[in-house]
Amino acid sequence: MSALTAALLELGIPAAAGTGAALYAKVKHPRAYWSTVGLPLTIARIHRDYDAVMESCGLTVEPSFWRAMAAQATNRESKPAVPKIKGIRGSSTGLRIRLRLARGQETEDVANAAQRLRHAWGVHAVYVSEVKPGIVDLRIVGYDVLREVRMPRRTGIKGDSLLRVPVAQRSDGTAHVRDFREVAHGLNLGASQSGKSMLTRNLIHGLAAQPVALVGIDCKGGIEQRPFAPRLSALATSQEEALGLVLALLIEMDDRYDLIRAYQGMPGSVPAEEMTADIWGLPEKVRPVPIVVLVDEIAELFLVASKADEPRRNQIVTALIRLAQLARAAGIFLEISGQRFGADLGKGATMLRSQLTGRTVHRVNDVETARMGLGDISETAMVAATRISPSMPGMAVTGDTSGRWYEIRTPYRSLGEVADRCIKFAHLTPDLYRLAAFRPQDTAAFGSSADVPPMPSAPPFYASAPIAE
Repeated sequence: MSALTAALLELGIPAAAGTGAALYAKVKHPRAYWSTVGLPLTIARIHRDYDAVMESCGLTVEPSFWRAMAAQATNRESKPAVPKIKGIRGSSTGLRIRLRLARGQETEDVANAAQRLRHAWGVHAVYVSEVKPGIVDLRIVGYDVLREVRMPRRTGIKGDSLLRVPVAQRSDGTAHVRDFREVAHGLNLGASQSGKSMLTRNLIHGLAAQPVALVGIDCKGGIEQRPFAPRLSALATSQEEALGLVLALLIEMDDRYDLIRAYQGMPGSVPAEEMTADIWGLPEKVRPVPIVVLVDEIAELFLVASKADEPRRNQIVTALIRLAQLARAAGIFLEISGQRFGADLGKGATMLRSQLTGRTVHRVNDVETARMGLGDISETAMVAATRISPSMPGMAVTGDTSGRWYEIRTPYRSLGEVADRCIKFAHLTPDLYRLAAFRPQDTAAFGSSADVPPMPSAPPFYASAPIAE
């Protein structure tokens, strides 16, 4: 063996081993591969080909008059103007590039070129967001972060975190936060084994440590929500209990409105800056605790076995509609789950759905279910929901009526993990007089021993109000 051959082997074998290890890490450990190999290569590629990529993607404009004159005076070629890089910051999932747009460009121009930029730089995805007029951020994702969910340490929650819970990871690597203060009521749709329950578990896991009241309605005998009983202020496991519970919530809502009116006083008797139309403007010492109502399967509240069950069903639906329409200011929020939610459920379903601003759709069995949740938000979002693979449980498309939507995936949390957290924070479970009749009985060790009032009867207005369709 010649010396040259030996030298080539000495160099080639380690190089081949390194290449093989990098390819293995790219497939099996994409986060490690991106941090060690992908990120430096991508930054180098961007710096090397930036001007050419901007030109090929249609993100150039004619140079200004003064720049053209300067180039002519120095006998240099006048180059088109491109967005100027203001900064690059890497992360374990990708990198962020801040750009100052060239004169005459707008954010939409960059957003329309996102797919072309993705292919030009060989990355998984490119997302565009406007920071302020003339300044945009390119959030580059180096690999499919939803394949193996790892929640980011920075959730983006600023200031008061009450009723704000990071429940999933977005496809751009950021945390998806369920913010009840911004979007009061939500709808969570999906087929069996699609991840609906996992989203609810993550929501309870986050809310359990906050000073809020959790109320459960699980007409499947409580098999989904009873493990969380130590942290629940009320739980209904049948239609009969659900009717009493939603009527009690309406009475609680009326009590809170009476409290708000009492603190408003007569016109002129309360300083203008102290007047309020919701509980958040009340003094902290008298402000009632927020209530989050979790409905496990909405169809169970609509189904009737006989004609005699219809009045009860109508009362439940009417009460839910009133809560969805009026309860936000009283600090009562709805999070409703179901496999389907449309007019085929019965009278009142469409009206109730229209009040649920936040929409999350997991894997569905038919396109109509995706249309129920996302059709009035974005056609593109609806199509994305129909393409979710059964091999990706927890994957979903979420959005609201503003038209914004995201692909998300919830991290796995076992039932036992969430149940243990509910036990840990059982001391935070508030005692609500109106809901005391529905406090889970097996949580006596965690709650108070106050007298339990009788189950409230339906006020005449709620009992007889017709359901509009």
